[in-house]
Amino acid sequence: MTLSDLPALNATLNGLSAILLTAGFVFIKRGRKIAHRNCMIGAFSVSTVFLISYLTYHYSAGHTSFTDPAWFRPIYLAILVPHVILAALIVPLILTTLWLAFRGKFETHRKIARWTWPLWMFVSVTGVIIYLLLYQKFPQS
Repeated sequence: MTLSDLPALNATLNGLSAILLTAGFVFIKRGRKIAHRNCMIGAFSVSTVFLISYLTYHYSAGHTSFTDPAWFRPIYLAILVPHVILAALIVPLILTTLWLAFRGKFETHRKIARWTWPLWMFVSVTGVIIYLLLYQKFPQS
């Protein structure tokens, strides 16, 4: 694996995180607590590997920028800005939510998870979208 493979790996990890988050949501709604727990631990693990890979890539490769098509750049930035802000904010929220579950404080866990889950899902899905916009070329018209 080379440095140029990391963006695709990062998008894959984000996509897998979104799948695990969705499965965990479905499982808890169906009362399958063990399956829910396993999915959420999986999502956390995948997201942790993503963060390591993401930081490694950007430390080594530097800055990436969206250039073409120029008309789409404002839309790209409208996706990127909330993604970056929420990506920074979600880390302590995820850690708090998992810690509360680990400690058995499920009522408080549920209250915080109502915020954590949709924000984490947003960050995961927009991470895949940003990868596609940056690394998969639009047809030129």
